[in-house]
Amino acid sequence: MQTITVKLTPAANERSYPIHIGAGILDQAELILPHLPQKRVAIVTNTTVAPLYLARLQGGLEGQGVASFPIILPDGEEHKNWHTLNLIHDGLLSSRCERNTTVIALGGGVVGDLAGFAAATYLRGVPFIQVPTTLLAQVDSSVGGKTGINHPLGKNMVGAFYQPRLVLADSATLKTLPERELRAGIAEIIKYGLIRDHVFFEWLEVNMDKLLMRDYDVMNEAIRRSCQNKAEVVADDEHEGGVRALLNLGHTFAHAIENGMGYGVWLHGEAVAAGTLLAAELSHRMQMIGVDAVERIRKIYVQAGLPVVAPSLGVDRYLDLMGLDKKVEGGRMRFILLNRIGEAVIHAEVPGPALRETLLECINDA
Repeated sequence: MQTITVKLTPAANERSYPIHIGAGILDQAELILPHLPQKRVAIVTNTTVAPLYLARLQGGLEGQGVASFPIILPDGEEHKNWHTLNLIHDGLLSSRCERNTTVIALGGGVVGDLAGFAAATYLRGVPFIQVPTTLLAQVDSSVGGKTGINHPLGKNMVGAFYQPRLVLADSATLKTLPERELRAGIAEIIKYGLIRDHVFFEWLEVNMDKLLMRDYDVMNEAIRRSCQNKAEVVADDEHEGGVRALLNLGHTFAHAIENGMGYGVWLHGEAVAAGTLLAAELSHRMQMIGVDAVERIRKIYVQAGLPVVAPSLGVDRYLDLMGLDKKVEGGRMRFILLNRIGEAVIHAEVPGPALRETLLECINDA
């Protein structure tokens, strides 16, 4: 097992928390115990994950004298909404949960976002722990405290920053992860190399085949380095007032894809891959990176089996959806672009013709 600490600003040091990474640590409930103010927890999971891992988690907690009850949600991005959020609130209320009752999220990014938002809002805030079971959740969404739900007009537009007390990432749970979801998680891993860690990017180019084969040593290292990168960014900018926005490379395009296609049609990581290629192409058109860098980025996403061409929505539809992005400031879209592989920047002065040309030439209806 390896442990990384998310070190928040000094004023918030009491909210800093560990990320434990390793194979088989789901059975080590003693890692959870120190973070429980009360020996009673609500486990939020979904219909896919519950049959696989719920009994193991509950059994381990019971062995530590912790009572638990499940709240089982429908599975899928299309259920990341107010109705499903209220199912969690209903479960917490009907079970008479108190301010010291901990909410544990057992599942992927959708479960984590929903459970975290419920924890942030129930009784104005109850303790929260992340136990992510997908690669995307282990390397990205479970770390950093972003919680929320989708709105018909935009992805993740309603939510709260609410940090967990612990992240427990058991890489052994990835054995049951569908191939498509594994590849979607790899999209977020590649992102860290692109935005701030060119050495990691080069390591991924060499080790991608082993990562796809779910080699434990390679997988654990990829998770560790991804979490380390994210922990450092979050420590510097907890509420995304500056540098944390760099973690959204490709996401302005990606969120437009997810919304425009209908939530759940494209997985988040798939949309991030295609969106990152659009961001790379735009960076090239703005003379920030060369065509060789674009092709290198395209190659690693192809190697990972991810889409590199965005779907047909129409240029005007893309522009309309991107105008609803959370990074819009003063009515202007802000993009995360690349100075080079390993260095991303926030760019608010993107010429309209360059953006439109990128979309015209790089989406399916070109």
